[in-house]
This record gives sequence, structure tokens and C-alpha cells, in this order.
Amino acid sequence: MPKLTAMMIVRNEVNRYLPRCLKSLTSYVDEIIILDDASTDPTPELCLSFPNVKLFRHEISLFLIDEAQLRKQLWHYTVSTNPEWILALDADEFLETRAVFELPYLLNQDLFPAVSFRLYDCWGSEDYYRVDGLWNPWRRGFSIYLVKYQPQLVADWPSHKYHCGRLPLSYRRLPNFESDLRIKHLGWANPAETRDKYERAVKQDINFNFMPREHYESILWPQEKIMLEKWLEPLATQGISYSNKNS
Repeated sequence: MPKLTAMMIVRNEVNRYLPRCLKSLTSYVDEIIILDDASTDPTPELCLSFPNVKLFRHEISLFLIDEAQLRKQLWHYTVSTNPEWILALDADEFLETRAVFELPYLLNQDLFPAVSFRLYDCWGSEDYYRVDGLWNPWRRGFSIYLVKYQPQLVADWPSHKYHCGRLPLSYRRLPNFESDLRIKHLGWANPAETRDKYERAVKQDINFNFMPREHYESILWPQEKIMLEKWLEPLATQGISYSNKNS
């Protein structure tokens, strides 16, 4: 099967979802390229406890200053490992369980050089995802997270420092297969983090260039105003443990 390389940026993730994320990735990727953005907790040590992780470190945090620069560096480190397919996930995102069975078909096909997925924002817990407004995964549509590495493509990013995207612009324009595999995003699952994440989001987009003000304000909506649907795993994969790809 073609080589699959995951890449991600992390910072102070030990007490969040990174341990589970790396365990999940290890079951279906060959290599994980991580750029640590100056963590002050044992995140680097955690990363290095996984044998298929290659870790690169930043001494000074850039994520809230120049995310685009970090993304470029991560891409550079990733392509230096001779990848075939590259999966761009964050440390709080999980491809659903059946991915371990379906990824081989996606990686072996030659019709599409990129694969897109829908992202589901779990809200208030890991059991429900949000479906109102721009949180609705059907309204938001598909985004490319998985690409076949093509050295001839230029690896440019938008000039803005925030909301710059995970992949080079040229890869975002590739013909892509819209997979029904879902990405479970836990970034909003912990209510204790909501206020801080709201304030950070607004601070980074003070003129509302990337999202309308109403979307940001909806982060703080009372529970009774928020529309949720239950996250259900297909019956065929419930209770099935990942098997190691290389076993």
C-alpha cells in the first residue's frame, strides 16, 4: 500500500486529545511528522514515545503570530521524508473508526490526487456535534485533508498570517474525491475551553474578514439555542479495535 504520512502542529497538548490522536493515527499511518510550537508541557516527550513520530521543535511560539510560517515549515519537514500521501489533521481531530478499512482504497486509487472530508464539530461533549448555522457540516461542505504528494507543485500559502489553511494553495485546487468518512473534531467538546477559544478567535479576526461576526457570537450562545445531533458510529465498526497497519 502507498506510504501514508500524517502531519500536525502541536502546542501544550498532553492534557487534551493528543495521546488518543497519536494512538489512533499509529493504527493506520506509516509516519507522523509533528512540529511542536514551543510547548511548555511534556508534549514533546509524549510525541517521542510513539515510534513512528518524527518531531521538530520551535523554541518560540509562532501560532498566534504567524501561523502561515509554521504551516510552511511543517510542510517542508514533511516532504523531506519522501511521502506518497499526506494527511493533514490537528491534534483534536479523528477520522472515524472505519477509516482503517477504507483508507487503503483511497490510497490505491489513481483517479483523484486529493480526498476531501466533512468535519463535525463536537459541542459540549464528544457525543454530539453541532448542526446550526455555519457549524453544520453539510452546509460547510467538504475540505481537502488528504493529498498525493506531487513535487512539481508550488508550495505557496496565502499572504495572511491567520486562517491560512493547512495545505499549499496548489493542493487545495486539485480534483478531489468527496469521501463519506467523517472527521470528528473535539476542539469545542470541552465547555471549560469555550470562552478562551472564543476570545482568541475574535482577536485573530478583529475585522471579521474570515468569518461573519454572527458565527463568532454563536460560540457563546446558550445551550437551548444550539442545535445538536448525536454522533453515531456505523454498527459494523462499533467495538472493533484498530489493527496495526503493518501487522
